[in-house]
Amino acid sequence: MVLAFLAFTFIQLTLPRVRAAANIVIWDTIVPLPDTADGSDRSVWKAVPIDLLTLEADPPKASSDPGYYGREYAFKGDMVVENHSLAAVFRATQGRVVFHSKSDAGSNDVRAVGAGGLGRKILELVPLQSTTSPARLSHFGILRHGGDEVAVEVSFAVAGAGDVSATFIFDKTGIAEIKPGATLRGVRLMGALDHAIVPGFITDDLIFGATEATGPDSLNLPAENLLVGLLKGGNDEWVLTWPKGRQQIRLAMGKAEDGKRPIESVDFENDGQSLYVATLGAPGIWHREELKPSYLEKDAAIGWKRPFPARWKTQLYEEGVRTTFTFREAKGQIWRGVPGSYSYPVWFDGDNAQYHLGKKVPPKGESLIYFLEGQDTPRSVTTPFEILQATLGRSVSDPILDLGGRTLSTHHRRGSDGVRRACTCGCTEVIQAFFEAGEEAGKIKEIQAALDDMRFFVEHHVARIDEYRRFADDLVKFLHAQGKGAPGTQAYLDSLESIVLQIPQEYGVQKENMGSPEYADQLTRQTLALAGKKDPGNLKAYMDLLKAWRAMGGAQDYVLARCHMITRKLCQEAGYGSVNQPGTVALAMDIRSRCRQILRNPDGYEIWADY
Repeated sequence: MVLAFLAFTFIQLTLPRVRAAANIVIWDTIVPLPDTADGSDRSVWKAVPIDLLTLEADPPKASSDPGYYGREYAFKGDMVVENHSLAAVFRATQGRVVFHSKSDAGSNDVRAVGAGGLGRKILELVPLQSTTSPARLSHFGILRHGGDEVAVEVSFAVAGAGDVSATFIFDKTGIAEIKPGATLRGVRLMGALDHAIVPGFITDDLIFGATEATGPDSLNLPAENLLVGLLKGGNDEWVLTWPKGRQQIRLAMGKAEDGKRPIESVDFENDGQSLYVATLGAPGIWHREELKPSYLEKDAAIGWKRPFPARWKTQLYEEGVRTTFTFREAKGQIWRGVPGSYSYPVWFDGDNAQYHLGKKVPPKGESLIYFLEGQDTPRSVTTPFEILQATLGRSVSDPILDLGGRTLSTHHRRGSDGVRRACTCGCTEVIQAFFEAGEEAGKIKEIQAALDDMRFFVEHHVARIDEYRRFADDLVKFLHAQGKGAPGTQAYLDSLESIVLQIPQEYGVQKENMGSPEYADQLTRQTLALAGKKDPGNLKAYMDLLKAWRAMGGAQDYVLARCHMITRKLCQEAGYGSVNQPGTVALAMDIRSRCRQILRNPDGYEIWADY
């Protein structure tokens, strides 16, 4: 039988420097470790030698005699595998593997192998089978013990379910891989998780935290290849990645505390594929800020400072839709097609985080600050983005990150040679200057070029809106088809259809205001005719045409921005709405994939560059 395959990887935020001492050590604790053991007392521990024949009474003779070859090491206590950045403790009586971080969060201080304690407990791992029945580790076996790599075979004895086995492979970087036997269908990862994030490099991330006390026992996540878990305290996080397959990932919720059910664990069913896990640590590596009413319409400095440069971001509500805002380096204004002009809500003053919230982006709920990607980030810091690339490889990770889809599509006909603000406002403003100076007759060529730029802009807008309309039509048909074959999901499908139908509704309301290609041609002819004659009333007549141009462009700006916001809301609700209905998770992932496809290469009037 082909064995199932699961890989489990740890990558520390700060990688250790290469040292002359041992890179990785296997310890036998001789006696089982008590629950309170921190590894500071190792007086009875025994380091397992690389060459087991050195344990013989006459090592040279044993090495020369094939009869001694194949000797196995018999552990008397628990097994500990340790390198400079982590320690993995295989607790026999508890039937679990406990991972400790040995680095001081956010510093380059990593302890030498064997020095000090085990470090901070970050994560506990057990087989999924043992979540309902007691288990113990019945066997440790060393498959390989080199100076830079260790492979150990472990058997979990699960009461009433038999044994499940796995091979753990560690190396000097802190990377660990687990290859389970055929009966190990998955693992439970336990730790002090506060939030779990399903990243969406095209569109907004899904963020999950504690649920209401009456909430479900578990949440089925529509996560495809990456999950980031934020640990309580704000100084540590996990990063989980896995290749494409039919994996299932759930958040198991704990008992109610103060009216909320916290995240108790992450349950992962592997579908015979790899799972990679990384831990990152730094003071304030993530932060939760309560958005108080006192933040309204003023600059508000908060107590959190970024621990290092990166692409820090948060989600706030813009026009009732969760919207991702990346922290900028300075305060400033922004214009958006639906809400109009407002102060950009988040930025840094030095390393200090600042907020400016208002009626258009109100102080609502909480703001979670975190990072996924680097931006002038020190080499010593590993980002979730980089972990995805390192664990899955560029050929797999690049389509997920979709850097090509995160660039803006252009509405500049002549690139840098044309009008910088290639929109109806910018182009009409350029032409207006000619009429105000009385130079319109001598500037026909320049006016014609600006009109062509503006016409290109309008055509670009209309074509993009038509893309959204086709997307909406196709998705409605898809939802109807799913409803026929998926009983019990109709309410979920109906809620999504009500969102996507807002796209044709917005178009219908603004259709007349947006004009038509024929109307744009008419305005072009009228503008050129006006410029072709010298008349004192030209400026007044042109200002009427300017209003017509801008009314058409403004309506298109609004509809395009609304299409984008509706699609992002649809993508979010498809994900959030599926977590309590296991049968809809695959459907949610399909719908979210369709949303990401249409959201690729947005126009600058839809959203800012790179989300």
